[in-house]
Amino acid sequence: MTAVAYIAALLAVAVVVWMLIKKMDIKISLFLMGIVLMYVALFMGKEISVEGFKTTGIKWLDPFQAVADQFLGTLTSAGFIILILGGYTSYMSHIGANKVTVSVLSKPIMRIKSTYILVPITFLLGNLLSLMIPSASNLSIILLATLFPILRQAGMSTLSAGAVIATSATIVPTPLGSDNVAVAGMLAKTSQFSGLTTSDYVFRYHALISIPTLIVIAVVHYFWQKYLDKKAGGVSLEQIDIETAQEAAPEGGKLFRTVYALLPLLPIFILLAVFAGNAITGSKVNLSVALASILSFVVAVICELIRSRQGQETLKGTDTFFTGMGGAMPIVALLVAASIFVAGLQSIGIIASLQEVMKSTNGSGMGFVLPLILVALTALIVILSGSGTALFFAMVPLMVPLAAAAGINVLAVSVPMGLAGNLLRAVSPVSAVIMIVSGSIKKSPMELVKRTSVPMVAGLVFMFVLSMVVFLPMGTA
Repeated sequence: MTAVAYIAALLAVAVVVWMLIKKMDIKISLFLMGIVLMYVALFMGKEISVEGFKTTGIKWLDPFQAVADQFLGTLTSAGFIILILGGYTSYMSHIGANKVTVSVLSKPIMRIKSTYILVPITFLLGNLLSLMIPSASNLSIILLATLFPILRQAGMSTLSAGAVIATSATIVPTPLGSDNVAVAGMLAKTSQFSGLTTSDYVFRYHALISIPTLIVIAVVHYFWQKYLDKKAGGVSLEQIDIETAQEAAPEGGKLFRTVYALLPLLPIFILLAVFAGNAITGSKVNLSVALASILSFVVAVICELIRSRQGQETLKGTDTFFTGMGGAMPIVALLVAASIFVAGLQSIGIIASLQEVMKSTNGSGMGFVLPLILVALTALIVILSGSGTALFFAMVPLMVPLAAAAGINVLAVSVPMGLAGNLLRAVSPVSAVIMIVSGSIKKSPMELVKRTSVPMVAGLVFMFVLSMVVFLPMGTA
């Protein structure tokens, strides 16, 4: 029976990887393989391994009951937060606040005269903008329409400007990121991190690694782009036509622009203020990401009522919030699908076997092996498929048991694996952001990847080493 389990697991993983590489819908693949593995487990005489699972009384229906249970459990926890964030982001786009923020933050760039100083500044600015526009593809389209002409006018080469824009959405520490929400929700269920909020995870742990890594990448960007421009014989100021359907930001006075520029970042400001208040005063205010987003939504609606003075139209526009929640549902479905796939692997006993293997490294001083393997696997899948999050979401339910078996802190797994996927997306020639930017600047994807690869790989190496230095000594609870 053990041989059957290993064969089934290998085939299931192979199918999932193949579908990732072929850019097929990963959710259906994970659902299908997870259900198949549960049936294999039933065939082997094993029980379905889902916490708190209650059988229907008809064992052949139990795999589908497990799917229903996972949907219910996810929608009442991390899934709900992700839906709320999707709604808020959508409403910010509807009222034009995202465009105002981009416009306001882009203005100071026009005053900078040094071309290559603009490289790290623009990279860091782009990452700041990704706080409100989490999609790398959408952010690149907006930056191509707004920042790219400014950078070219300042004398930056086409490929340097394209590389900076393509790497803008990377690893900025934000409690609004769906990957961070998923990890925090997983950690909060453990005894070591019981009650952990997304803000705690991001500001206490994620930021320790991501902020220094962003600075390192910015510095490497500066030298790498300068070196390649010099090698290419200087900067050519050829005109580039960029097709864009972006609308202009809503017009208004200084007060309007200030308020609307802050609205997309308001949930983060609220969460950061609460986090700082708790740290300074020792208070225990527990403000969730969902609550911060809902409060910010109410403030945004009030601002829009004051600006438009059209109550009926403004209230009608709030429907965008709920439409945006629906748009975030695929992310929730991916979380559920990943849970089902892992439940299938657990049911046939593979996870227990992996845990036994991991225990062999426990106490051997080889605690970095598991994170290194997972980061390497992430790198391979991301570069081949262009997806920076699919594998990560699939691995979230496995992080705690595997880290415990290896005798290391789960943060040594979750942080580097999550950051690796987001960093290496800009190194894949088949990723959406690389295809969009290269097509817009009329360069080949490989030319652009040559510009992005060294800063991103340097960031990856620095991030991994720093993660091991910071998190491995923490140990487990």
